[in-house]
Order: sequence, then C-alpha cells, then structure tokens
Amino acid sequence: MANITLVDDDENIVASVSMALESHGHAVKAYYDGASGLQALEQAPPDLAILDVKMPRMDGMEVLRRLRQTSEVPVIILTSKDEEIDEILGFNLGADDYIHKPFSQRLLIERVKAVLRRARAEQEGEEDGSLGAIGPAGGSKVLKRGKLTLDPARHDCLWDGRPVKLTVTEFLLLQALAQRPGFVKSRDNLMDAAYDDQVYVDDRTIDSHVKRMRKKFRAVDPEFDSIETLYGVGYRYREV
Repeated sequence: MANITLVDDDENIVASVSMALESHGHAVKAYYDGASGLQALEQAPPDLAILDVKMPRMDGMEVLRRLRQTSEVPVIILTSKDEEIDEILGFNLGADDYIHKPFSQRLLIERVKAVLRRARAEQEGEEDGSLGAIGPAGGSKVLKRGKLTLDPARHDCLWDGRPVKLTVTEFLLLQALAQRPGFVKSRDNLMDAAYDDQVYVDDRTIDSHVKRMRKKFRAVDPEFDSIETLYGVGYRYREV
C-alpha cells in the first residue's frame, strides 16, 4: 500500500482514479486545486503525487516546479492528449512519468506500480546498502568517472565534490551512461535501465530527462558537457 496524493479539479476523474487506486490497496488523499495540493504535499509528503496540468489557483506545472525546490517525491502528471508541450515541460520540471487523458484504469495502475517500484527499490537499497534490485544499472558500489561520483546506496551524486540532486529516474539514466564512458547508449538501452518492461515511454521522455540532468549539472558547473548527444543514435558519457 502507498500513500498517494491526487490533485485534479475534475470531480469525476478524482472519483474514478481514487476508486481504482483504493481497490489496489492504496490510500488516496484528493485535492481540487493546485494551491491546496501543494500545501498538502509540503506538509505531509506522500509516496507518490498525481497532478493534473490545468487547475484553478495554481496549475500542475507550477505545483511541480515549486515542489521540486524542496522534494523529490515521485510525480506523475496528467495531461491532455493534444498538449504535447505539457508533457515536455513536465519532464523538464522533474516529472517521473505522464499519462495522457483520457486513460484506462489499467494503464493508470501499471504506471503507478512502475513509479512506486523504482522509488521503493531505491529506498530499500538505502536501508540495506544495496541497490541491486533497481534494474540493469543497479549496484551498490560507488562509481567514479572523472569529476563524477555516484553512490547508489545513498543516492548521492557529486560533480567535482559538489552535490547534484537527481530524481530516481535521472540517477538510473546517468548511472547507465557512466558505467561505460565512451560507449553509446541508445534510447532503448536507457529506457531499459530506468523503466519496467511493462511501461512504454517514447524517445521524448529520455530526451527530456537528459535535458533536465544537463541543466542541473550546469547549475553547478557551467562548462559541463559530459553527456554527449549522437543524433539519431543515442547518448554517451564522456569522462573528464
């Protein structure tokens, strides 16, 4: 069971989503506008937040932006199918996943399970000193590549001794790249490193995560360029 905070101004969606999640054993707290939702998320962080984009008082993107200033709680955003910009912006702000409206209850449950599984695997790894359960990129050994230091057991990322705060998904993607500097990882390879087989994500998802990672590293080091893009092929880590 997980504690899930749902923020959506559509009463019908809140009712149906809450019912679906509760039928799988989760505890759901619902809020109908962004301002009250953000206050609840800050006061009592849940295991997962589900945010609609278009809401009164404060939209979901602003809630996510403010939340990411203090918290890395996993977030799924709900976006209209014809609003691709919402999806891209959501990943750039630090969302872990997205669901297009309208969506099936089965898809919702699978996406929730996948995000919770990644977050819990990380938490269990912190408690027992091993992150071997987190997919292909897992492992508890500290990884050092030039200025980069990754400690999976503590979910610590350092660049030249300075901390860089990454989400679970970003950490897994960077770990997959840094394990073999100079070797190209296709987007499919990176999807396998960070997502369950049951969950489909497209190329834009990986691209958005990489863009956000670069932004975080450049906030620490404006000259950061260790994640290289090979257009039409994928990404590789360049050790410096």
